[in-house]
Amino acid sequence: MNHDEVKVRRGPRSGLALIVAIHSRALGPAAGGIRLRRYPDWRDGLADALRLSEAMTLKNAAAGLDFGGGKSVIALEPGTSLTPELREAALLDLGEMIDSFGGSYFGGPDVGTGPDDMVVVRRATSRVFCLPAEHGGTGSSSVPTAAGVYAAVRAGARHVFGSADLTGRTVVVSGLGSVGSLVARHVSEAGARVLVSDVDPAKRAGGFEWVEPAKALRTPADILVPAAVGGVLSAELVPELSVPLIVGPANNQLTEDPVAAELAARGVVWVPDFVASAGGAVYVLLREVEGLSHAAAMSRVESIGDTVSAVLTAARDKGTTPLAEALARASARLTP
Repeated sequence: MNHDEVKVRRGPRSGLALIVAIHSRALGPAAGGIRLRRYPDWRDGLADALRLSEAMTLKNAAAGLDFGGGKSVIALEPGTSLTPELREAALLDLGEMIDSFGGSYFGGPDVGTGPDDMVVVRRATSRVFCLPAEHGGTGSSSVPTAAGVYAAVRAGARHVFGSADLTGRTVVVSGLGSVGSLVARHVSEAGARVLVSDVDPAKRAGGFEWVEPAKALRTPADILVPAAVGGVLSAELVPELSVPLIVGPANNQLTEDPVAAELAARGVVWVPDFVASAGGAVYVLLREVEGLSHAAAMSRVESIGDTVSAVLTAARDKGTTPLAEALARASARLTP
């Protein structure tokens, strides 16, 4: 265990397993989203919270933010129907749990939750971000997250292809959630041929070329954008890849860190997910905590491209991997 603090509690109203994992508060209070997801067992939700909270520490540190990393999980048990009443009860339970940290952890939307849910959480704690604008928050972080990923894609393309121009490039976007769909639109408007995939077949009507989910990661392309779940880049998959650049918003894309070296050995440039996906955290924390304007916060989001360029250049010059250089960048801020 290398986390600062972890709490697991059965919700007094909902009866659901609630988990808050705080990985680090070395740079300031921890920040990270509230995930509401169905798990085979609550311990799987705990494992998710531990992994994701560590990723948030790296994300915030590498992005230059004075926040640590945390994550909340509401673990919905198999067979449990998520009624509106149960959802409200679980969010209030979690809000009270967040409040018990006394301001050393702040939550926000994540998989399974959104700005409207944060309104419910706010009834139990003030330590929550991304409420709808009419409630004084910044709303969904999908737009700045996607903007940061797009900046990372362009920086990666400049490094790999010699130009950030995406005209004529083939881009596969795996996962058409709120962020993935926006990234697909960005690269399409930049002139790329876009192929998309999602486990929900209804997303097929989105106007892009379709690839079946089982084939998406193995489809020949210039750029692969993992935008769904994590744990998709494995040692077994690496030999089957036909793409020179991978950059996307999905968290924890590698099944294990050594896969980064295998990707590099295969000639695949992988931009670490905690660098590429930082746009939402950057925007929300700068707006809601530091009081920056929309334009100033978005400018910081765009600077993710500069971070990506620095990481990729360092990896090339030193003969290391982008993961090693991104970790070194984060560690430099975390180490006193």
